[in-house]
Amino acid sequence: MSYVDGFVVPVPKSNLDAYREMARQAALVWREYGAREYREWIADDVKPGVVTSFPQSVNLGPDEIVVFSWILYDSREHRDAVNAKVMKDPRIANMDPKTMPFDGKRMNYGGFESLLDG
Repeated sequence: MSYVDGFVVPVPKSNLDAYREMARQAALVWREYGAREYREWIADDVKPGVVTSFPQSVNLGPDEIVVFSWILYDSREHRDAVNAKVMKDPRIANMDPKTMPFDGKRMNYGGFESLLDG
């Protein structure tokens, strides 16, 4: 069964092109080190909920958009090995959080093992 890292990120609409370029570079690095897939999606139908929602989970501002992302691996062990290499790669390790095109403090992320692979 596969393993996935999932992310929900608030991105200022004015930074979407910069975010796309950062994601494109990150995808190259993750895939180079063995990730099976690297996907990024822009919110199209994510309305605020009564109790919770994607917009609420990142405290979405009026000029921001939700980006949903995932990276697919063969297993948790594969994920850990790939990420160990990725985090040492200068293209990732040298990124300055202060110049990122999104607010990383409001990012939600985690690793998930497969429940159903249909």
